Amino acid sequence: TAMWLMDHQMNIAISKEFGNAFVRIPLVKSANIVQGNALQLDWTQIIPPQQCSYILGNPPFVGHQYRNKIQMEDMQAVWGKEGRYRRLDYVSCWYYLATNYMKANPDIRTAFVSTNSICQGEQVGILWAQLIGQGVIIHFAHRTFQWSSDAPGSAAVHCIIVGFGLNQADHYLIFDYENAKGEPHIVNAQKINPYLIDAENIILPSRNRPMQGLSAMLKGSQPTDGGHLILSEDERNQIIEQFPFTEEWIRSYIGGREFINGKLRYCLWLKNVSHAEIRKVKPIMERIESVAKSRLKSPTPSVRQWAENPTLFTQDRQPENSYLAIPEVSSERRKYIPIGFLSEKIVASNKLQIIRDGSLYMFGVLSSVMHNAWMRSVGGRLKSDYSYSPSVYNNFPWPEPTATQRRQIENTAQAILDARANHPEATLADLYDPLTMPQDLRQAHHANDQAVDKAYGKQTFTTEAERVGFLFQRYQMLIE
Repeated sequence: TAMWLMDHQMNIAISKEFGNAFVRIPLVKSANIVQGNALQLDWTQIIPPQQCSYILGNPPFVGHQYRNKIQMEDMQAVWGKEGRYRRLDYVSCWYYLATNYMKANPDIRTAFVSTNSICQGEQVGILWAQLIGQGVIIHFAHRTFQWSSDAPGSAAVHCIIVGFGLNQADHYLIFDYENAKGEPHIVNAQKINPYLIDAENIILPSRNRPMQGLSAMLKGSQPTDGGHLILSEDERNQIIEQFPFTEEWIRSYIGGREFINGKLRYCLWLKNVSHAEIRKVKPIMERIESVAKSRLKSPTPSVRQWAENPTLFTQDRQPENSYLAIPEVSSERRKYIPIGFLSEKIVASNKLQIIRDGSLYMFGVLSSVMHNAWMRSVGGRLKSDYSYSPSVYNNFPWPEPTATQRRQIENTAQAILDARANHPEATLADLYDPLTMPQDLRQAHHANDQAVDKAYGKQTFTTEAERVGFLFQRYQMLIE
């Protein structure tokens, strides 16, 4: 009915434009509608591929962690039991079936409205390596845009539209909605890769270390303790008030949320503390006993083994010197992920990514719009928020600055830190809110962006997609 109504409205618009009435009502033709689960039906029985010209649709948006039992069975029926396909969004099934269907008629063109996560992070390597291996070519793409429904209580979702086929297209178009008000910025591309960028079909691999010899990025430390090694501010104060000598044993414990929002949490850091000393403090001993009991109940053998060492974190990656910290999750509203330096006395949780030997130069490059554009394209998402992983950092193509350019980036990086220090009462959430970002911090970031761009030998970019396309070219040059 909706299709007929839209057809009728368009006919009225054409009539007004050309002065000739085009009337299709009363309806004398009807559509052939098959109702069913598209992942369980044989598409060739609905319409033979030789009679089909286009496949289009808006498959259900369901992330891998939210599927119900039937959807899990659908995924397994389409993708099989092998490989990492369980990590894919539900939408991916339609891409797989459409690709197989088009093999019988390569002239078919397909387009799906989809979750943007299938073109970000780890899903690119799982899904698109499979599709490109079968000859899929992306013909056009609408990069991420927000789609709101008028239905009551419905949330806005972040979508993409991907048009693809098995034959080459006459032209390749990217519709970019960055800063767009209504009409998108349209790019005539040479090729569209799985990240929806005008670049070669590069799928970033999982790397253990960065490409250009820089320090490794690691997750922070993880207690796996049932919460018994973690303390609130009140719990910390109560122990220290009764046992003042324990102050050195209780350290600030910061994850991404605490780092950005200035929240306080603490942990028992009993590394190198003698058991004889620990036994003098009853509330700490009670917590340690609870840690041991919690670990013994774990289904993971390695965690159960750590029940023998309940005073320690199961994963200790705490640096011995100050380090660079990047929150794992950050709001997609921000132009820049807030990053910063932390003292070795502050324990980083596993919700922070850390670089042990992070320098002022690295802080400047990682804080730049260039790196943040890369992150937005190749990183994953948690709902719509940025999800930063070491693969973003490890695959990032760094510039090769001259000594003068490197000093300039160090100077602009320090200026960012100085601008933050001008607002001691503000949290990073306050400072990096796009609506309330202080002018001095905004200017400091702008100067840093220019310094980093210059180190890449570039002065201006029209869009963020153009930046990422440039970075993919540099990445390809580095791996070659």
